[in-house]
Amino acid sequence: MAQNGAMVIGRHSVIGADGAVGPRRGRHAVVVGLLLVVVALAAGCGTSTPQAAGHRTSHAASASAPKVTSSTAITQTTGNDSNLIATLPGDEQGYASPGGAATGVVPGSWQGATSVLPVIAASPGWLEVRLAQRPNGSTAWIRSAGIVLSASIYRIVVDLATMHLALYEDGNLVLNAPAGIGTNSTPTPTGNFFVAFLEPPPSPGYGPFIMVTSAHSNVIADFENSGDAIIGIHGPLGADAEIGTTGAQISNGCVRLHDSDLAQLEVVPPGSPIQIIS
Repeated sequence: MAQNGAMVIGRHSVIGADGAVGPRRGRHAVVVGLLLVVVALAAGCGTSTPQAAGHRTSHAASASAPKVTSSTAITQTTGNDSNLIATLPGDEQGYASPGGAATGVVPGSWQGATSVLPVIAASPGWLEVRLAQRPNGSTAWIRSAGIVLSASIYRIVVDLATMHLALYEDGNLVLNAPAGIGTNSTPTPTGNFFVAFLEPPPSPGYGPFIMVTSAHSNVIADFENSGDAIIGIHGPLGADAEIGTTGAQISNGCVRLHDSDLAQLEVVPPGSPIQIIS
């Protein structure tokens, strides 16, 4: 239910609000192809966990992911703008460093969807991943055994100063769209985040899907007793005129796009990086 430009989807809340046309038909976002990333992996066999019913994914990263086998060195090659992604088969123990102190469990699913996490560093037998949980910017090291690896050639940048969202495909700018962003009192948080999953919209105003991100509002801790306040990218919720061609500060933190612009994001798989800058 929408209220004051905010909404709750299932167990999680999305700050702000905003719709799109039919899906863009693009090539698979999973690539095994050019930049050399060699990860020496420990024993185990990787497998992906199906996403919970109701979550809509776009060219899921696990579809063509290489399997992890005992004593295997996986060479991931991608294009100019490649991003390594880890799909967790279940809960994993998190560590402060490879072989260091345990810091807690990295959940195999979040908000009912499989955890598909960006890999930001690697060491033999280990991967450092970004987390979807609070606080913003959380990371953890996990053992690489049993983890399914893939790659995304997509990257999203939201520039709060220009109020535009940019989509890069293999290093090339393919979309530069005006965006509705948070107001001064409910700002869109800055930092390095990622696509968690796509969610069916609760009403047509949000477009054909909502891109749920790993970002959380810094000023709203709990929206409508949902337990969190998660930032989403979605349609304009009737604010097309306000967004216009220059963008506008109109949301509770979410990023709102025109329907036609939002539609172009459906090819971006879970785990793809999102950078929000000011």
